[in-house]
Amino acid sequence: LTLLGPSGCGKTTTLKIIAGFEHADVGEVMFEGKNVNDIPPYQRQVNTVFQKYALFPHMNVYENIAFGLKIKKMDKKTIDTKVKEMLKLVALEGFEKRSVESLSGGQQQRIAIARALVNEPKVLLLDEPLGALDLKLRQEMQRELKKIQQKLGITFVFVTHDQEEALTMSDTIVVMNKGKIQQMGTPQDIYNEPKNSFVAKFIGESNIIDGIMLEDYKVKFCDREFECVDFGFDKNENIEVVIRPEDIKMVDPEKGMIKGLVTSVVFKGVHYEITVEENGRTWYLHNTKMAEEGSMLGMDIYPEDIHIMRKVIDE
Repeated sequence: LTLLGPSGCGKTTTLKIIAGFEHADVGEVMFEGKNVNDIPPYQRQVNTVFQKYALFPHMNVYENIAFGLKIKKMDKKTIDTKVKEMLKLVALEGFEKRSVESLSGGQQQRIAIARALVNEPKVLLLDEPLGALDLKLRQEMQRELKKIQQKLGITFVFVTHDQEEALTMSDTIVVMNKGKIQQMGTPQDIYNEPKNSFVAKFIGESNIIDGIMLEDYKVKFCDREFECVDFGFDKNENIEVVIRPEDIKMVDPEKGMIKGLVTSVVFKGVHYEITVEENGRTWYLHNTKMAEEGSMLGMDIYPEDIHIMRKVIDE
């Protein structure tokens, strides 16, 4: 489960409340049906991995991982077995005697994860653990973490402000803003069916247009009627329409449902990012084909690519 949102929205605070480092002003933290509000952090069956790995520089890799087990006064043989299991899990066998300061950022992060997991928590809390890594290493660690989670089968609660990371790694995403949950669902739900304009803008890029829901399956925006797949709105209800840039089809201007002037074309590697101006509105398109800057462009939008959202006054 990923807590996703901009800086200051309450992600880390929520994580600290679960861990017991912060106390909730109201409400309860329920763990397997039991209220743990007054249980101190060391008695909760959770462990936390921070963005700053907090490894002990005076200890080698083995000693760092074994630290929690020694505190629990486990025997040497059990500690040795568990540490070696963890090193295998994070693909760092043979690193036992290495100084943690000689390791790369990605390796240090794996040791921090191994140190947390060796205590066999029921839940692992991860507070932006990949934030300090470069893009390629971060993507590798995303895959590694997902693999570890699936292998162990324990709950990971992950905090990030990186939308792509959340979509890549999560089974469930909780989108937060200003201390409130905006939407909770699978990555597909969050991306394809955003509940409000904050979620639509925060997860990927979106075209958000004011419209009127004429009746079930029929919406009006940009001065024309469109068929859609949404229903359950009031007749003539003011709504917002979300259309993802990759869902707009480019056609000849005279054939398009909507037409506009191409004002910008940027090559992004996999696709072109095209900006179109239409009646004072700005549209964003993603397409593998290029459009000529300064030319007129037709745009088609299919019913299943039109997503209707209720207007929310306070987001």
